[in-house]
Amino acid sequence: MADAVGTTRRGRGARKTIRQTRDVAMLPALKRRLPLTEPMDQEQIEKIDAASMSILEDVGVVFRDPIAIADWRAAGADIRDGDRVHLDRGLVRELICSIPSSFTYHARNPANNLPFGPDHSIFVPMTGAPYLRDLEDLRRNPTLEDLANFHKLSHMLPAIHSSAHHIVEPYDHPISQRHLRITYSSMKHSDKTFMGMTTSPKNAEDVMEMCALLFGADFMQSHPVVTGNCNGNSPLVWDETMLGALRAFAKYNQPILCSPFVLGGANTPASVAPTVAQLNAEALSCLAYSQVVRKGTPAIYGHYLATVSMRSGAPMAGTPEISLMNFMIGQMARHYDVPWRTSNTLGGAKILDAQAGYESAMTLNAVLMAGANYIWHSAGWNEAGMHCSMAKFVVDAELCAMGYRMAEGIRWDDFEGAMQAVRDIGPGGHYLGHSHTLENFQRAFFMPEMFDNNSIEQWQADGALDTNTRGLIRARQMLDDYEEPKLDPGIDEALRDYIARREREIPAADALNQEH
Repeated sequence: MADAVGTTRRGRGARKTIRQTRDVAMLPALKRRLPLTEPMDQEQIEKIDAASMSILEDVGVVFRDPIAIADWRAAGADIRDGDRVHLDRGLVRELICSIPSSFTYHARNPANNLPFGPDHSIFVPMTGAPYLRDLEDLRRNPTLEDLANFHKLSHMLPAIHSSAHHIVEPYDHPISQRHLRITYSSMKHSDKTFMGMTTSPKNAEDVMEMCALLFGADFMQSHPVVTGNCNGNSPLVWDETMLGALRAFAKYNQPILCSPFVLGGANTPASVAPTVAQLNAEALSCLAYSQVVRKGTPAIYGHYLATVSMRSGAPMAGTPEISLMNFMIGQMARHYDVPWRTSNTLGGAKILDAQAGYESAMTLNAVLMAGANYIWHSAGWNEAGMHCSMAKFVVDAELCAMGYRMAEGIRWDDFEGAMQAVRDIGPGGHYLGHSHTLENFQRAFFMPEMFDNNSIEQWQADGALDTNTRGLIRARQMLDDYEEPKLDPGIDEALRDYIARREREIPAADALNQEH
């Protein structure tokens, strides 16, 4: 009897240890198994397609870049007024056919490689915040150390698949040289895939050179390792800075997001379906250009999508129309058989409060049911992107983990064992001590760590902590527990030498490096 009791106690102790040990291993790329939300029928899909193609043929798209204009002229496009490109729908369809519908992202740790598209999704943190809410919940200008902390959290949060790039802007380094330190931080503090700076063509070239030092230039020609973003100027304009960065990524055959920057009602019509028609035209024009630059280079149908308050002109997130547009854009991307990117957990709240939670959850559910592949801005976004919150970063990551579990769909692998438990327990019993429960309790139902489900008495006894406070505590704990995934010493030295050389060549300035 003593042995049996001892065995039981050891079993309980082991289970307690498992519960208290935080697993920081990255979740695999999400393979979605739920039906998609597709509100358009085939006739409506074709209506959007026809409207977009009409825009490309009749209205045209401005490419403010002489190299792009020369490329388009060589490809047979109709160029008018110097830089307005009119694209025949046949040419567009021919070009986008060479975009890969799927590929695999390769991380410096092969265990973190990610299959991508059509039924796989990845979560990527927010980027570009000029402020942060720090570990003391103070809103202030970020530093390179703050950026490193976000990259460390990205490395440790299982549902986050990428370390991104400038999650926050490090103001303690000159703008002209900042991209070098940002890229090194992405590489040093996480061994997941990451994003590369596209803030100028020269900056993008630096990112490619640093990636070549890390992965090898020849390896990059056949293996996606980093993602760039090409933002459009809606309505219907692409500029030299973004297009030059696109070309730098295409030279190394690296994926680029072709992302119209949509503020619905301000730079698009004040209506859902026409907004999608314009956005679709913009995305197609950039996707097509990526194949003019290099046939077969990975390109992702992208967008940043917000609606504008008709009362104030302020951008809004988490609105019903954004969800509807995401559903429609997902259908259009699948119509063209290209992977697509959207934005996640966006909101206009100034702190991590109920508004932030509702907006983020509304968007998360929509993008998952829309079937997005590259789910950007998945952690930390608040105040319309003006700040990244340490607390919200870890709370959003848990929200993504919950969405991940939902989108995985129903599990059937333990069905027969559970049905045996019903026979074993019978009427009036409970399942807590049954072997099936003990074997499956950790995976049966999602057990959130950032949300409190205890009684009010237990909550009060534990300090009556709100979600923001729990998020800050968790972020501090994770940073205390962080273990750096060490770079190869030779590669690390080469990267540092490259940064030192480029910082000598690029004058320190509060402006983007466009020349050096």
